Amino acid sequence: MELLSALFYVFASLLLCSALAVVLARHPVHAVLFLIFAFFNAAGLFLLAGAEFLALLLVIVYVGAVAVLFLFVVMMLDVDFAALRQGMRRFVPVAGGVALVLVAEMILVLMAWPELPARAGESIAPEGVSNAVALGRVLYDDYFLAFQGAGVILLIAMIGAIVLTVQPREKQPKRQSISRQNTRQVADTLEIRNVPSGSGVDV
Repeated sequence: MELLSALFYVFASLLLCSALAVVLARHPVHAVLFLIFAFFNAAGLFLLAGAEFLALLLVIVYVGAVAVLFLFVVMMLDVDFAALRQGMRRFVPVAGGVALVLVAEMILVLMAWPELPARAGESIAPEGVSNAVALGRVLYDDYFLAFQGAGVILLIAMIGAIVLTVQPREKQPKRQSISRQNTRQVADTLEIRNVPSGSGVDV
């Protein structure tokens, strides 16, 4: 038990430090790297809590896809981050309000901590059922409609982002016509001219 407690404090301390580094890092590439490190530490905490499925999901999906995609986008796009940081002081009141809400939520969680069933290491999942099976039963049996509704909301958000970012074009894009290509004749694309020697052709 002492080893588990020591590992918990190590992972938790590294997670807090990496999270602060993500916010305080001046270079966006460094912030993404600290974010990946934070994901790994969070996965370690999930393993200690017995949620191995969530730990692997965090590493595979967030570290292997989302964070690496962030890193590629930041490195490939030539974004002037100094210009983006200008005028950020006007958002300090809004950020302070959000921070207060998060602190209040954490205080409520700490107040309800003694009543949580997993506080003393008790497993919420039934005996003989793996973590992945228990999570699947909760998502697709108890909260099926909410889970599908969240997917629909994400789909609508993706479509809205595409609609808002696509710029209208003045000219219609060229499209391929398979039937027109198959029925094309030689005379439609090739013209043979008899050019006298020493003279040019007016195009």
